[in-house]
Amino acid sequence: MRATTVGEVRGKRVSLALVEPDDAAFIHGLRVDPVLSRHLSPVSGGVLGQRAWLEGYKARERAGQEYYYLVRRVRDGRPCGTIRLYGIEENRLTWGSFMLNANKPPRAALETAYLSFSIAFDVLNVVRALVDVRRDNATAIAFYRRFGMRHTGASDDELFFEYTRAQFEADRDGHLRSISV
Repeated sequence: MRATTVGEVRGKRVSLALVEPDDAAFIHGLRVDPVLSRHLSPVSGGVLGQRAWLEGYKARERAGQEYYYLVRRVRDGRPCGTIRLYGIEENRLTWGSFMLNANKPPRAALETAYLSFSIAFDVLNVVRALVDVRRDNATAIAFYRRFGMRHTGASDDELFFEYTRAQFEADRDGHLRSISV
């Protein structure tokens, strides 16, 4: 399974499709969920503010600067999370805004990461994906390390990781085996 477009990508359990302003209520709900948002910066503006942000995002999407995806369950199409590729430059991008709610299917985190990195490396043709995570987000940090990301530095509040196209290619078969279980 390789991405061939920045648009919709379908996996075994989840699909990724570019967000639309009408997704504002779902995304706002993720961002204010007390469990999911404890490692995020505070949200203001409500659903209307989220919608306005998404409308501005669509201009960045059209310019090829950023791609923000809604993660949906394949079996019924229900949304269960988000992932974003942003700060896109010639050879790199930032990978983030990764959240999955309790309605996610098994292995959704692994498949979402795999599909989004496939877009980054196979379609956008970047060489490096940069990731930053709050120091106290132990679950995400453990996932990033298991996925194969390399720790590259830290600030007072965050740890920084990098995932390269070469590493993704080396890991691809193993990720696909894990997803197919």
